[in-house]
Amino acid sequence: MTPHPSPADHTAARESLCTWSRRMVRDGLVVGTSGNLSLRTGDLIAVTPSGVDYETMTPSDVVLVDDAGTVAAGDREPTSELALHLAAHARPGTTAVVHTHSPAAVATSLLVDEVPPVHYQLAMFGGSVRVARYAPFGSDELVANAVAALGDSTAVVLGNHGTLVLGDTLGAAYDGARQLEWLCEVWLRARAAGEPRLLSAAEISEAVRRFAVQKRRVRATTPGTR
Repeated sequence: MTPHPSPADHTAARESLCTWSRRMVRDGLVVGTSGNLSLRTGDLIAVTPSGVDYETMTPSDVVLVDDAGTVAAGDREPTSELALHLAAHARPGTTAVVHTHSPAAVATSLLVDEVPPVHYQLAMFGGSVRVARYAPFGSDELVANAVAALGDSTAVVLGNHGTLVLGDTLGAAYDGARQLEWLCEVWLRARAAGEPRLLSAAEISEAVRRFAVQKRRVRATTPGTR
């Protein structure tokens, strides 16, 4: 068995969760202690604690768990949505997960079963973002509904609840959460004014192709990536 890295090796991950948690509040993606973040660090996962104000949260408050959810370090209780994060991290390529209670996304979940294609930015998630059926927070049913709705996408809107966005870095997952909220806000504004003109499946597919090409170019020109 590979030994866990020393606590010092996880410091950067814990600090990063504090930084992005506070930004999540400032950007209006959560209110109070709602929402949560996680980041893989070595063979462990750093997760935000339950019931701790993000403005006062310190790296020592961040909890480290293994892939089964067993606490490896930290005196706090991990987020009540730990099972949701573990399920997301089980998907290949996922390093970071952002769960928000962002208002436009929640409002959208009350009206449709899928985020309407109002803008090509939807392609960053693979072309579609579905709305998962509502289930109580922290429940196995919520995890099952989220995974089913997620499919091959990197984001899902949790019905009457919030969003879940996956990424290969915390910055990428967080950017996805903000972009998803923006897409929902655009649709809500357009819908309030009239009947929005939506992009076709073919137009979204072309945007997905272009996003993939752009990503390959970035990787090819960035040292240390493949």
